[in-house]
Amino acid sequence: MSLLVLSAADVAKVTARFTPDELVTLMADVFSRLSERHRGIHQPHRTAVPLEHHTALFMPSRISSVGTTVKVVSVPSAEAPKEIKEKGLPATTIVLDEKFGSVRAVVNARRLTALRNAAGSLLSARLVLPDDAKPKSILAIGAGAQIQAHLALFLTAYPSIETCTIFNRSRNARLESLRELLESSFSSVHVTTSVLPDGHLKHHGMEYQGAVKKANIIITATSSTHALFPSKFVQNGTHLCLIGSYKPEMHEIDTDLVKRAGVIIVDQKSACLQEAGELIDAELSESDLVELGQLYDYKAKEHAWIPREGPIEEVQTSGDVTIFKSVGVGVQDVAVACAVVERAVKEKIGVVIEAYDEDD
Repeated sequence: MSLLVLSAADVAKVTARFTPDELVTLMADVFSRLSERHRGIHQPHRTAVPLEHHTALFMPSRISSVGTTVKVVSVPSAEAPKEIKEKGLPATTIVLDEKFGSVRAVVNARRLTALRNAAGSLLSARLVLPDDAKPKSILAIGAGAQIQAHLALFLTAYPSIETCTIFNRSRNARLESLRELLESSFSSVHVTTSVLPDGHLKHHGMEYQGAVKKANIIITATSSTHALFPSKFVQNGTHLCLIGSYKPEMHEIDTDLVKRAGVIIVDQKSACLQEAGELIDAELSESDLVELGQLYDYKAKEHAWIPREGPIEEVQTSGDVTIFKSVGVGVQDVAVACAVVERAVKEKIGVVIEAYDEDD
C-alpha cells in the first residue's frame, strides 16, 4: 500500500481549486446527515494529552459513505512562550483506507479546520440572507487562519462587498500579512486593519464603533471572555458568524445581541449548549436554536441543497439580526480531508510513498 503525504503548500494548492459552491455543498451534506442523526456518523469524544507547551487533541470521526479520519491538533497553553503561540495550531489529519484499514494519507490540516468552518458560515449566510442580497461591508475580528479563510471565501462569494475591515488585538505581522494577501487577491475591495480599542466595552474608539455599525456581515474568531462590542452598535439586518468561543467562559457578543436574534442557527445544538459561552449565559435551550442542517433538504444524487422556506422564515422574522454560532464538529473534518485527498490524487499533487506498508 502506498501513502500520500500532503504538505501545507500541497493543501493550499488543492483547496484553491475548490469553488465556494463546492465547499458549501460539501458542508451541506455533512450538516444534513448530522441533523438527521445519520447512522453512519461516528464522533467519539476527543482525547487530550498534555505536552510541555501544548495540549494535544486526538479527534477520530467517521462518515460511513465518505471516510474515516483522525485529526491531531496541538493547542498552545496559556503559559507557552510567545514564539510558540505565534506559530498557531499545528494540525494533521490521518485519512484511513476504507477497505484495508491502513493509513491512506497524511494531510497537513492547519488550514483545513478554518476552511470547513468558513464553508459552514457561508452556507448560513446563503440560507438567511435574501437571494438578491448585495452586502457592501464586512467586518472581521481576529487575524488568524479562521479569519483568513472566512474573508477569502466571503469576498469571493459576494463580489458586491466594497469594504473589508479587520480588527485585531495587536498590529502584528500576521495582521499585516493578511491585509497584503486580501489586497492582492481582491483589488476592488478596500481593506483596512486596526487594533481593538483598549477595554473593549469601556473605551471604544469612533473608528471601531463606525465599523461595527456599518457592517452587513460580522465574523468573529477570537478567544475573548468579554463581548467584543455592545449590541447597540450592530445595525438591523446584520448577519453574524461567531467562530471563536468553545468554552463556557468565552464570549464574543453580549446577551442583548443574542436575544435580538431570536432563533440562533448552530452547527449542533448539544455541542453549542455545552460549549458556547454566549448561548450558555443567555440561558438558551434547544427550542431557541435551529441546526444548520434543518434549514434545507439535501439531495445526495444531485449534490444539491434546497432551502426550506418555513424554518428559514422563522429565523429571519424572529429577530432583527441573524446569528450563526459554530463550535465545530468532527465530521466536518472527515468531509473536507477526504475531498482534498481525492482532488490531490486526481491532480497528482503531493508526495506518494510507494510500498509504505510492505516489509520488503
